[in-house]
Amino acid sequence: MNKRIENVLKRSEADELLVSDPIAIYYLINRRFYPGERFLGLLIKKDIRPKLFLNVLFPSEPIEGVDIVSLSDTDVLTDVLSQYIDKDSCLGVDKTLQARFLLLMQEEKIARRFINGSLAIDKTRAIKDEEEKQLMRKSSQINDQAMAILKTLIKDDITEKQIADQLLGIYNSLGGEGFSFEPSVAFGKNAADPHHMPDDTKLKYGDVVLFDVGCTYKGYCSDMTRTFFYKKGPDKLQEEVYNLVRKANEDAENFIKKGVRLCDIDKTARDVIENGGYGKYFTHRLGHFIGIEDHEYGDVSSAFKDLTETDNIFSIEPGIYDPETMGCRIEDLVIVTDDGCEVLNKYPHDIEIIG
Repeated sequence: MNKRIENVLKRSEADELLVSDPIAIYYLINRRFYPGERFLGLLIKKDIRPKLFLNVLFPSEPIEGVDIVSLSDTDVLTDVLSQYIDKDSCLGVDKTLQARFLLLMQEEKIARRFINGSLAIDKTRAIKDEEEKQLMRKSSQINDQAMAILKTLIKDDITEKQIADQLLGIYNSLGGEGFSFEPSVAFGKNAADPHHMPDDTKLKYGDVVLFDVGCTYKGYCSDMTRTFFYKKGPDKLQEEVYNLVRKANEDAENFIKKGVRLCDIDKTARDVIENGGYGKYFTHRLGHFIGIEDHEYGDVSSAFKDLTETDNIFSIEPGIYDPETMGCRIEDLVIVTDDGCEVLNKYPHDIEIIG
C-alpha cells in the first residue's frame, strides 16, 4: 500500500473509505479517469489492497498495488460494492459522491453507518511530499517567467482579452501544460474588481495593470498576482495603496511558520490594511491552499483556526479594491517550514512602470 493511502487511513475515523473524486483518486494512485456520469470509486481499508471500481468503458492498464473491479452499465452498483464492503462497517464517503449513488447505498444498507470521509484525504493532501514540492517550485518558476514576458506585450489600445489570449502559448513555450485557472487581466478601474475576467477594455496611458495568472506543470498548479502601472508612475494615493498591500503581503509571509493559526496569518495582513484606512476595501480571505487543484481544502482566513503544518502550501494575496483610487493585489505561494516559509515566487514586489 502506498504512503499516501497509508496516511489517509491513519487520519480516517472510518473503517473503510470509498473515494469517488477523480482528482483525489489521481492523488492516491497516480492515474487519471474521467468517468462522466458513471460511477468511479476507490475503496481503501487497512491490510487489504485497494479496489478500484471502474466502468468497462474506461479500460485501464494494470495499476501497481491496486485491484481493478470492472463495472458495466447493466450491473447493480450496490450488488458489486457489497461484495467488498463490510455491511457492519463505518463507511467513509467523500463530499463529491453523487446523491444518486449514496442514497442507493444507504437504502441497501451496504454499511452500518456512513460518514463524511473527505477530511482525511483533504488533510493528507494539505501536506506536500518532496516530489510535490519540487513540482510546485517548478510550476511557480514557470509562472514567474511568464509574468516577465506577459508585461512586455502591453501597448496602447491592446485589450485585456488580447493579452489573456497569448498567455497559454507563453506557458507552453516555457514547459507549462495549461492554465491552473482562467487568467485575470484587468486594466484601470477593472483592477478594483477582485475577480474581473478579461474583456474588450482597451489599455490607456496611466492605467493600473493587474495580472492574476497560473499554470500547471506535471499536474501541479501555480498562482501569482502582480500589479503594474502603465507608462506613468502612481500618484500619491496609489503609491500609498500599493505600499500597504506590499507590506501586508510581506508581514504575513514573515509571520508564517509551523504551528501558527491560519486565522492569525490573515489578521497580520488585514491589520496592516485596516490600520492604513482601507480595511473595507480588502474584501476576501488572505489565501487558499493549492496543489493539484488551484483551490484545495484549507483557507488563510479569519474563520479557519487550524494550525499550519510543515509543508503546507498556500497563497498569500492581500488586496485593496477602491474604485476611486485603484485596485491592487500582490500574491505569492509559500511553503511552510519549521521556522518560517519558503516563498515560491521570485518576481519582485517593487512598484514597476511598464510599457
